Amino acid sequence: MEDQLKDFMNYLIVEKELAKNTIVSYERDLKSYLRYLKDVESIETLNKVKRVHIVHFLMFLKEQEKSSKTLARHLASVRAFHQFLLRDKVTDQDPSVLIETPRLERSQPKVLNLQEVATLLDTPKLDDHFGIRDKAMLELLYATGIRVSELIGLDIDNVHVTMGFVRCNGAGNKERVIPIGRTASDAIKYFLDNGRPHFVSNKHRDNALFLNHQGKRLTRQGFWKILKKLAKEAGIEKDLTPHTLRHSFATHLLENGADLKSVQEMLGHADISTTQIYTQGSKTRLKDVYSKFHPRP
Repeated sequence: MEDQLKDFMNYLIVEKELAKNTIVSYERDLKSYLRYLKDVESIETLNKVKRVHIVHFLMFLKEQEKSSKTLARHLASVRAFHQFLLRDKVTDQDPSVLIETPRLERSQPKVLNLQEVATLLDTPKLDDHFGIRDKAMLELLYATGIRVSELIGLDIDNVHVTMGFVRCNGAGNKERVIPIGRTASDAIKYFLDNGRPHFVSNKHRDNALFLNHQGKRLTRQGFWKILKKLAKEAGIEKDLTPHTLRHSFATHLLENGADLKSVQEMLGHADISTTQIYTQGSKTRLKDVYSKFHPRP
């Protein structure tokens, strides 16, 4: 079964050209699935897998208190795997057919309010190159709503401060262009002139926009440490993650009248239903306003 998994992973890399993180997710889910089939169901060949085995696998995950989102993701991975096996005639049937996807519990994204965003973005001190870099990163994140992986993946020539836009590669290596306002443009220009030169190393010639103290491209872990430090300094007690500014960006745009389709395009969501989750916060806020100010609530 491990050989079939290797063939499938190669198919995802070569033919589907999926993003690295997506491929890693598929592999992790399917290794868990194959381990379950072997250790629990005593199945040694994929042609013997039946619908009931997949249902039992999902129940097994649920007993481990996995979320409905995790169950749905595992099922999607299993489905894609069995469809691949059927297409390549490794198996003669697809046991994942007719299995219902677990209903997702769509929790409202955690966001910062406008005052909290302002406090966080004003926290980096501009008296050294580290603060100048951190200020530019936060301003760019909130101005564009790009993912942290996209932020650290930016090269210098991906950002055009004069014209006011950034070009990044998102999920599936799909390129999109996002406008940036004057505040973020000024912060990036100041960083390029006064911050980034101090990070450049003769040993490492990296074209990355944001560098670490070694002159190498900043990593996700590196940014996460910076964000936690700044959040603590800003006195923000909410559970702040690298995705919080992305959520805040989308929510604040919609609250101020931006249309859903434009926000979807800027976020790089393939399906508009993914973007719609941000409208829940706007609806809640409108209810609060109505209850507070309507003479007959």
